[in-house]
Amino acid sequence: MRPNSRLERGFTLIEIMVVMVIIAILGALIGPQILGRVDEARVTKAQADIRTLGTALDLYRMDNFRYPTTDQGIQALVTKPDDPSIRNWKPGGYVQKLSKDPWGSDYQYLNPGTRGGAYDLYSLGADGQPGGEGADADIGNWNIE
Repeated sequence: MRPNSRLERGFTLIEIMVVMVIIAILGALIGPQILGRVDEARVTKAQADIRTLGTALDLYRMDNFRYPTTDQGIQALVTKPDDPSIRNWKPGGYVQKLSKDPWGSDYQYLNPGTRGGAYDLYSLGADGQPGGEGADADIGNWNIE
């Protein structure tokens, strides 16, 4: 018998397996809650982006007496449209750059709007398709608080 054998003792297989089972149980309980929060955060980010772009569109309208056309799109907030009727476009634009929605798609813009407003500005949600529920639902200027 070696004199230091008690100090060199490691974990038994049973101890390691118990720890692994505890970690698996915690992962099963906490994982879905964390993943659900990611979707909530993306929806909140899309809503904030739409509000910000909506404010920029309102400023554009105040300067130019109308919103950008559907063809001009929200790109008109960054670069001056070629339309000669746009005479009061703010140098430097109304936003520095256009970001994509939290799912990596472009924000959609329609003028005139089809949802009761002057324009529709929206994200197609997680699935990138019109309609849907939950994180897949469209997030637009007509349905945000």
